Amino acid sequence: MSDWSPTTYLKFENERTRPALDLLARVRSERVRKAVDVGCGPGNSTELLANRFPEAQIVGLDNSPAMLEAARRRLPNVQFELIDAAMWTPEPDVKLVFANATLHWIPRHLEQLTRLFSAMSAGATLAVQMPDNTEEPTHRSMRDVALARPWSAPLTEAVREALPPARAYYEALGPATQRLDIWRTTYHHVLPSPAAIVEFVRATGLRRFLDPLRESERAEFLALYTDRIAAAYPQLADGKVMLAFPRLFLVAERA
Repeated sequence: MSDWSPTTYLKFENERTRPALDLLARVRSERVRKAVDVGCGPGNSTELLANRFPEAQIVGLDNSPAMLEAARRRLPNVQFELIDAAMWTPEPDVKLVFANATLHWIPRHLEQLTRLFSAMSAGATLAVQMPDNTEEPTHRSMRDVALARPWSAPLTEAVREALPPARAYYEALGPATQRLDIWRTTYHHVLPSPAAIVEFVRATGLRRFLDPLRESERAEFLALYTDRIAAAYPQLADGKVMLAFPRLFLVAERA
């Protein structure tokens, strides 16, 4: 896989940061000594933590050198580290683990959530947001196009697993919590065109399908995919399109 592109990702910074804002708003802790942003990306979510907890030690973690470089430029006074979230364990002094659109990329992420939460100290908070959009046209179309041609590289591993139901998170984390808040929100992003929807997902889920392909195949895949997106997202009265984007949230406070 190629590295993530901060430039492509931040073309839709407002749309990507809004869920992080909504997640942070449900964190009740007002005095946090140390907070870790797991999968910090280019630092847009880390910046929210730094503003909310100006006296805390804020640490951003990511496995993308390009994203970390962008984050360091954005927040030169924050500590950023190159690390795989699946290999990281919070120290006892971490009072907030914040994971915005990160953990769903990790295989068996529910096990990872349980592992992270079990390592946290009493009173600490785990705040998580994950896209819950595998059955939306954006992602169904990725799978359909992957099956439409005998591509040179197998694309089955590019398919992201659907999230389990909310009750699975409750049952996994609930026994160790003093408070567990789970909710699902669907955002409706108004974008200029179907091409803008393609660009939106190209920075995240679509890159897993495009990266294994030869350059000529990428162009063909994109053309087929764009046609499907144009059909799935008809124009509004003003010529724009509306992208429905459901996301799952949870805030767990350790007992």
